[in-house]
Amino acid sequence: MILYEYPFNERIRTYLRLERLAERLGQLLLRPSALDHHFALHTLFELLEIGARSDLKSEILKDLERLKQQYLGYRGNPAISEAALEQFIARLEGCYAALQECGKVGQSLAENEWLTAVRSRLAIPGGSFEFDLPAYHDWQQRSPELRQQDLQPWAQTLEPLLEPVQLLMNVLRNSAQAQKVWASHGQFQQNLAQGKSYQMLRLWIAPELSLVPEISGNRMLFAVRLLQSGVDGKLHLASESEAELEFTLCA
Repeated sequence: MILYEYPFNERIRTYLRLERLAERLGQLLLRPSALDHHFALHTLFELLEIGARSDLKSEILKDLERLKQQYLGYRGNPAISEAALEQFIARLEGCYAALQECGKVGQSLAENEWLTAVRSRLAIPGGSFEFDLPAYHDWQQRSPELRQQDLQPWAQTLEPLLEPVQLLMNVLRNSAQAQKVWASHGQFQQNLAQGKSYQMLRLWIAPELSLVPEISGNRMLFAVRLLQSGVDGKLHLASESEAELEFTLCA
């Protein structure tokens, strides 16, 4: 099944972007080629760009504190393991403390002159070759192990930001059960329960259907239009298609 995740607000959209970039960075760091490490640096700079948002750190801290208060309310519940609960609360507190104490996210990377030079050149199409940036070309010729010794600590400076985001998103994803529905004539729409703040839609669709879901939503409802590629190479509504979808509304 192919999974699509659709955020209902910009805060969750930002969290998803950070997650995806962190996942990509983790994969690229493990590979040995200089080209992979080139794109690892590019991904690192994308994370820095998002992490530099002035309100992002405070949003994450608020979400961590809100989640902590929610789980503190579970203390004394006989249906919940006290040991597991205390371990999770301790993890929340650890993430909160690490993010609060780290100062400006990625500040040490921003102050690194070599990284700053590479970052400015990567913003120029074709601007990072040896005739423009010989020091970067020299770095690319080093052994994979030496490049990874540089990349790993650079990536780790973003952990205070990325770990709590991953934690918050894992909790959000596990907040609801999946349900199956039938999309008729290539479309499906459902009203959202009032009084509940939904954050994200998760939608699964079978790959053999060759359908692409176009998702839209607001606080009142969400809608899915199933598109398929036409003979002109463009996507069109699959108005003759009937398809089973599986989705989760995360709040």
